[in-house]
Amino acid sequence: MAGHGCALEAVPLPAEVRESLAELELELSEGDITQKGYEKKRAKLLAHYIPLIQGVDASLQAESRTPGPAQAAAAVPTQPKPRPASLRDERFRSDVHTEAVQAALAKYKERKMPMPSKRRSALVHSSVGTYTPPDTSSASEDEGSLRRPGQLTSTPLQSCPSVEPWLERAFQGSSTSSSASSTSSHPGGRPAAPSTTAAPAAAAPGLVAHAHAETDLHSAPPDVTTGLVERPLFEHPQVASVRGVPRGSRGSVLETADGGPVSSRVSSKIQQLLNTLKRPKRPPLKEFFVDDFEELLEVQQPDPNQPKPEGHEAAVLKGEPLAVGPSWPPSLLAALQCWGTTQPRAPCLTALDAAGKAVCTLTYGKLWSRSLKLAYTLLNKLTSKNEPLLKAGDRVALVFPNSDPVMFTVAFYGCLLAALTPVPIEVPLTRKDAGGRQVGFLLGSCGVALALTTDACQKGLPKAQSGDVATFRGWPPLSWLVVDGKHLAKPPKDWHPPAASAGAGTAYIEYKTSKEGSTMGIAVSHASLLAQCRALTQACGYAEAETLTNVLDFKRDAGLWHGVLTSVLNRMHVVSVPYALMKADPLSWIQSVCAFRARTALVKSRDMHWSLLAQRGQRDVSLSSLRMLIVADGANPWSMSSCDAFLSVFQSRGLRPEVICPCASSPEALTVALRRPPDLGGPPPRKVVLSMHGLSYGVIRVDTEEKLSVLAVQDVGQVVPGANVCVVKLEGTPYLCKTDEVGEVCVSSGATGCAYYGLLGITKSVFETVPVTAGGAPVSDRPFTRTGLLGFIGPDSLVFIVGKLDGLMVVGARRHSADDVVATALAVEPLKFVYRGRIAVFSVTVLHDDRIVLVAEQRPDATEEDSFQWMSRVLQAIDSIHQVGVYCLALVPADTLPKAPLGGIHVSETKQRFLEGTLHPCSVLMCPHTCITNLPKPRQKQPEVGPASMVVGNLVAGKRLAQAAGRELAHLEDSDQARKFLFLADVLQWRAHTTPDHPLYLLLDAKGAVTSTATCVQLHKKAERVAATLLEKGRLHVGDHVALLYPPGVELIATFYGCLYCGCVPVTVRPPHPQNLATTLPTVKMIVEVSKAACVLTTQAILRLLRSKEAAAAVDTRSWPTILDTDDIPKRKVAAVFRPPSPDVLAYLDFSVSTTGVLAGVKMSHAATSALCRSIKLQCELYPSRQIAVCLDPYCGLGFALWCLCSVYSGHQSVLVPPLELESNVAAWLSAVSQYKTRITFCSYSVMEMCTKGLGAQAGALRTKGVNLSCVRTCMVVAEERPRVALTQSFSRLFRDLGLSARAVSTTFGCRVNVAVCLQGTAGPDPTTVYVDMRALRHDRVRLVERGSPHSLPLMESGKILPGVKVIIAHTQTKGPLGDSHLGEIWVSSPHNASGYYTVYGEESLHADHFSARLSFGDTETVWARTGYLGFLRRTELTDASGERHDALYVVGSLDETLELRGMRYHPIDIETSVIRAHRSIAECAVFTWTNLLVVVVELEGLERAALDLVALVTSVVLEEHCLVVGVVAIVDPGVIPINSRGEKQRMHLRDGFLADQLDPIYVAYNM
Repeated sequence: MAGHGCALEAVPLPAEVRESLAELELELSEGDITQKGYEKKRAKLLAHYIPLIQGVDASLQAESRTPGPAQAAAAVPTQPKPRPASLRDERFRSDVHTEAVQAALAKYKERKMPMPSKRRSALVHSSVGTYTPPDTSSASEDEGSLRRPGQLTSTPLQSCPSVEPWLERAFQGSSTSSSASSTSSHPGGRPAAPSTTAAPAAAAPGLVAHAHAETDLHSAPPDVTTGLVERPLFEHPQVASVRGVPRGSRGSVLETADGGPVSSRVSSKIQQLLNTLKRPKRPPLKEFFVDDFEELLEVQQPDPNQPKPEGHEAAVLKGEPLAVGPSWPPSLLAALQCWGTTQPRAPCLTALDAAGKAVCTLTYGKLWSRSLKLAYTLLNKLTSKNEPLLKAGDRVALVFPNSDPVMFTVAFYGCLLAALTPVPIEVPLTRKDAGGRQVGFLLGSCGVALALTTDACQKGLPKAQSGDVATFRGWPPLSWLVVDGKHLAKPPKDWHPPAASAGAGTAYIEYKTSKEGSTMGIAVSHASLLAQCRALTQACGYAEAETLTNVLDFKRDAGLWHGVLTSVLNRMHVVSVPYALMKADPLSWIQSVCAFRARTALVKSRDMHWSLLAQRGQRDVSLSSLRMLIVADGANPWSMSSCDAFLSVFQSRGLRPEVICPCASSPEALTVALRRPPDLGGPPPRKVVLSMHGLSYGVIRVDTEEKLSVLAVQDVGQVVPGANVCVVKLEGTPYLCKTDEVGEVCVSSGATGCAYYGLLGITKSVFETVPVTAGGAPVSDRPFTRTGLLGFIGPDSLVFIVGKLDGLMVVGARRHSADDVVATALAVEPLKFVYRGRIAVFSVTVLHDDRIVLVAEQRPDATEEDSFQWMSRVLQAIDSIHQVGVYCLALVPADTLPKAPLGGIHVSETKQRFLEGTLHPCSVLMCPHTCITNLPKPRQKQPEVGPASMVVGNLVAGKRLAQAAGRELAHLEDSDQARKFLFLADVLQWRAHTTPDHPLYLLLDAKGAVTSTATCVQLHKKAERVAATLLEKGRLHVGDHVALLYPPGVELIATFYGCLYCGCVPVTVRPPHPQNLATTLPTVKMIVEVSKAACVLTTQAILRLLRSKEAAAAVDTRSWPTILDTDDIPKRKVAAVFRPPSPDVLAYLDFSVSTTGVLAGVKMSHAATSALCRSIKLQCELYPSRQIAVCLDPYCGLGFALWCLCSVYSGHQSVLVPPLELESNVAAWLSAVSQYKTRITFCSYSVMEMCTKGLGAQAGALRTKGVNLSCVRTCMVVAEERPRVALTQSFSRLFRDLGLSARAVSTTFGCRVNVAVCLQGTAGPDPTTVYVDMRALRHDRVRLVERGSPHSLPLMESGKILPGVKVIIAHTQTKGPLGDSHLGEIWVSSPHNASGYYTVYGEESLHADHFSARLSFGDTETVWARTGYLGFLRRTELTDASGERHDALYVVGSLDETLELRGMRYHPIDIETSVIRAHRSIAECAVFTWTNLLVVVVELEGLERAALDLVALVTSVVLEEHCLVVGVVAIVDPGVIPINSRGEKQRMHLRDGFLADQLDPIYVAYNM
């Protein structure tokens, strides 16, 4: 860029080349030419003037263009022609500002940052036509394209004695402001940090969590900012015996199982993100000490160097008195009557059509007669049940299009004559207009029952099926009256209107939309109306028969006050230019000024800007007739550029500098100040250049050092006649501001609004403010009205406005204006990127502070690369100029943001859509790390208290140790029977001998039909045949391991007992899925290899699958052990059934993949197997006469025990429903329970979820089919996790109508070391639920709270502890016992504990740690098994069967799953629950960490275009509820998050898939 600038400087360009360049720029900005075409033509134009740079390709030179000819033009001697830069179509354009932004960006080196990745198919938006007429383009309601001047010089100021010294400096500074593009350090001489906060990838101090000391169970993941440990990445589950493998210690170089590197787009991006996190950041704020219990948010400490106001207290500014003369009409209606009868032919209003032709001229005579007709019709011709529909004072809605000022004026005055209150509103175009519901609320609160409109407008309104006007969303029922002449009745000669034309009664109600989007009606009394008209007449010097051109909306604000009210008072002629005409021909208003020789024109800066773009071909326009050009939005600081540019162009066409009159107004106070021409007594205009840094602290300063961030402001003239003005502090008591302090402008006069209609509370605070001096004395006995304008009073009693309260965003202790941020964003290569400069800026509250959100429409041809680059540069620019971080930057397709009535962006509706997740952006960049500086301080690990001290502390506090046990086995059962039932093989033979025909198993299919059964003798005979086959064909020996690959069914059970019969050790393995061999077969192969199976038993179908080509592609099929199919084995008996020499011999191996992705096999001895069956039998009271229904997978854990072991041991009948059958009939399980009237049933969470989702709407249909669940005494969910309270409750509620008891549903708890620790059973108290503070859990504490209190988390007891089981809660690190209601690891001692892990290498230390743990203090003799789960015991008020008080066990979560972040322990399920609540499109969610980044994967249920809406919602909800910054948000399709057979999320598999880039995400956002 620099080189380019030099080249231009060296060779001055001729005027015609400049003109052509400017035209090219305009064509590019309006989309008439592509970027490539622009660069070609530009290079051609400049070819003769720019010598080729050595070694640089010409095409590249063309590309490295400056953002516009602004810089080039600046260096050339001033031409008499206007600068071509003024021809661009952006809002808030300012060459000084553009140069400042470019200079700020030049400070930043180009950084590589991870770009969000997006699926190709996603978010393909239909291209919007490249050229449409110039649109309005702003974030505020007065959406015009405003520009700031390149030259901010103004009339040299004489030094006035009244001027404060700081202001004197400011005004002197303004004359040198053309050098405002110099680059220097941040305000106050503070050097810019090497990595500034807006560099989107800088990390918050707390992002990179501190590495923690390794615990016994898991080591902290490595701190990636210091070094990365490399370690191969397995795509299949790890073979390990221990949960504690540090899953976080993956390297940056990802490898597959065979050691080859993975090509990973995702991981390289994360690596880039991590590299940027290593950069130094701004020094962190001073942190508070944080108590472990309370997570105190940091409070921003005030900056000791921040500027403070130093002036003396400002006084109240008094306007000139309102002239009183006998010539004034006593009221507006009296004036109308006077002109209508004495000057009936005088023109009142001329309306132009969309082609610029005058379609209708309303005379004063016609206005008077039509208004009378309407008043008569309203009062006398409208009835409801023979009563008049309206009475005096009723409110009436005026619904007129912007193109029909004539009918609006008639309707407005007709209502006033009829003593009715008009409420002008916009025409609703659709039933879902932006802000439509709020307008409906306004109409409802005003009690509006009638709407007046025109014939044409009524025909265009949406209709209901009956043909009447449709009822709009949120609107009250309305009658519609068409006010065209033929519908009105002529009043009798002697009829006189009852007009109440003076006094405190409400004359009309004008609506305004607040920052939050709510619509309020401002009541203006008759007295205020007249006072406003008189004040404007005096201030503007209006005379009779003067012509006024009005470009504004005549229904509200200045357009109504000047163009409908004051004009009638003075018998003026108003020429109304509609918005549609302005869009088609931006010069139309200037042509109307020429045609009608208008003396005054009423415009916004947008209209001036548009006319600049269109004026080139027009040579014959003259503005010499104008004496006042009133700029209605002069209070917007950025309007100055339009005023200056307009003057520089049109001065040669007769426009005099003193004609331009900016004014300031607000809906509450009406007109506040107006600049007057010198002939009306106005002082010379002034300009001032202020430091934005100072303004952000509410102080007026000129920062002589910092020329980048300045705001140039022009005065908005003097206070209107008859008004007093003061400036008060924004918050708290309305103290007067000091002279160098920015505050809210307040007005006291008879010409302000009176109240917010129907809202007494806020009326008092806004319309009845009493400003006070520093001593507390009121400044006046009359109340003041707050205007919502922020400003100060300058020299010559001129008013300066620097922003609006509605656009104010308070971030930390500093205030920023939305308009200023918009201007900075537009100065970043705006031509290339933002569609018509349409940008909205607003703030949202996250973590108790405002956060800035910027939403822009991007051009239809913008690429993803362009978007990301533009967003990065905007962040840097805003950080440099405003020193504030942007929380979220979103880009939406062109023309999709909600529009305000006259085309601007409807900001509050945009904000609402952002918060609801219905904005549908196409690119999003979140920067929480730079913005969120008030996170709680990371928890420092305190030196641990020793175990002995803990025990003593508990005793002193009167707390019992957290220890509990199930019932004693010795008291419950005959010891002879226990000895007899030691070996399950013996039990089956005994049953086959004593009760041969007793049915043990019934297997059902999806239709509820019995597909196979097994009696005791059938099962025994099948087992014998399998044993014989194994010995003969398999040639196996006692103790060999056999893998059983069967679908759920009786065959699996028979082969299990066949293995026991011949002394082999069975290993049940889930068979591979035929449609998904590539992922399921490797796990099967792995279990077979790890378990050292000598033989595989299976069916013929699965055998064919194992030997298929597809299987060969997935695994090495040659290395399988012997595979036998058992479909057609001959009837043979074994010589003798094997009897183990000791009960401690291995009975079977139980293999399972944990949720952390670790494959762990445990050894179950015969003694443990029979003890497990015995405990379940006693807890559930199982006898041969009982039936239970089981809908579980039979391959591991308690599911396996209930399928294969318990029926044989207890003799009860099991009705088996394989969960797979529910895919074809969701009701299969519940129908089976009902059909067989089972009292006890078992299921998994996945089954429960399928029933809840799939049968939600079918409960009635099931009841008619006769499904009755009243037989169920207990329904137990088999799980190895914290109970899912919400799911079990919704299941209970849903099937309550089918007779399911609310008390029936409970959960079980088991784990690898003990498959059944707790199980509700049939006796004992109901499971209890307690509420704990989620924040305390993060600190490993339990704090019980009331239901519904903030941060409360419901925890349900995991069933009753089984007979023979003892449980204790131990400290995770010291291994000392803990007290009641203290959180620690659950340790268990029981006869059915597994005897150890079965691993390839037999790691003894791990075995000792998990299966033979001993307490470090207290009872050090008992041997415990460590479950790896956090939980607590709590003694309840309930009593159990033995009469003792009941001890409840609450499981909080798996230790391996927990995330150590910011020194605290988070359970993924808590974060996931918050995320799922964030938006209705989120079907499922999983979180995990990778090198200290929190990754959230979200399944999107719905349209892909909603994917990016979720990024901000997910980030905000995790910040709000968990004080964590999300590093990566990945949006994926439903079903991508892997879930195991128990319904548990396999987060580590997901993590591996994410890092290996196998998820095919819709969108991945990297939060900077």
